[in-house]
Amino acid sequence: MELQSDVIITGGGLNGPALGLALAQAGLTVTVIDAQPARARAEANFDGRAYALAIASQRLLAATGVWERIAADAQPMLEIKTSDGRAGEGPSPFRLHFEAAEIEEGPMGFMVEDRHLYAGFLDAMAAEANLTHLPGATVVAQEAGSAGMTLALADGRRICGRMLAGCDGRASGTAARAGIGRTGWGYGQTALVCAVAHERPHRGIAHQFFMPSGPLAILPLTGNRSSIVWSETEATAKAIAALSDDDFLDVLRPRFGDFLGRIELAGGRFTYPLTLTLANSYVAPRLALVGDAAHGVHPIAGQGLNLGFRDVGALAEVLVDAARRGEDIGAGDVLDRYQSWRRFDSTALALGMDSVNRLFSNDNPLLRGARNLGMGVVGRLPGLRRGFIRQAAGLSGTAPRLLRGHAL
Repeated sequence: MELQSDVIITGGGLNGPALGLALAQAGLTVTVIDAQPARARAEANFDGRAYALAIASQRLLAATGVWERIAADAQPMLEIKTSDGRAGEGPSPFRLHFEAAEIEEGPMGFMVEDRHLYAGFLDAMAAEANLTHLPGATVVAQEAGSAGMTLALADGRRICGRMLAGCDGRASGTAARAGIGRTGWGYGQTALVCAVAHERPHRGIAHQFFMPSGPLAILPLTGNRSSIVWSETEATAKAIAALSDDDFLDVLRPRFGDFLGRIELAGGRFTYPLTLTLANSYVAPRLALVGDAAHGVHPIAGQGLNLGFRDVGALAEVLVDAARRGEDIGAGDVLDRYQSWRRFDSTALALGMDSVNRLFSNDNPLLRGARNLGMGVVGRLPGLRRGFIRQAAGLSGTAPRLLRGHAL
């Protein structure tokens, strides 16, 4: 059996469905290949994954018809508070405090759990006539030809398309089969991730505490719940992960503080090793990489999925515009436009987050003094503070049309 599409997408996580919907709604035929069963993630309880969606990402979801399906499960972020800290001592008096009112765009972003976002994508894909979703399918080979790309699946099916988009994560098989190498390193840190329920309302405020061993993010979810992303050294994280739930909370409480009252776990606990991995090229013959397949970054600023959605918006715009001009959408010069648009921005942001993590993940008194001074200065300059907010919200620079809320 052979399937034909304009665009083949490997990876059914979030970037793959987003790209597939954007292209299909603009008239291209798309096949999304997903190695996972379709409904497993959508029906799960909290699985450790929740995303801080920037304003630009929310606009992309609105433009592709996904936002209306998930809005009721999205928690607006109205404030962000960032400071240095040590366990049991509370935050430093030198802190950054960002408020949504400063940019007059509504909330600065939204927190959405993976299970709700993925379910929204599944429903939207099922309603799109130009999109074929193949869940539970594994790619075993790919071959680029002069006219297109051919993929072989483990079940014997073959899929042909004019180009292939690799949205299959940090260990991208698509990139590996194309011979694209990677550059990166580990941080010697592991993220401990969970959700907690708390007595007091969070009021839509996100907190980022920079501890000597790594950052601790407390991110508001719907109801009196927050998502915890707690970075520790690998050895310490391994020991904490092995604790019982009660002992885990005993270690978390001095770091979390008591500003939200009593806390308790609201789901399972998860660990993720923290690394930086950058593809040495975003494109190859008949192929483009998107999201974590192109750039896996530190979660310090919650920008991983937002970077991926910027890739989605840029690649979709390049391909759709090329198709409307009658160009071959898989041609090298077309795909080079995407790489030129996205590679420098993504690499600069990835390395910037790397530098911030190195600057803050230590207890050096000189560096602590310098960063406290820096946060104090930024906090007293409204223009600079608004610039930081707009950058994090995806409102600065040349944004693709989808990230401005416009369908292609």
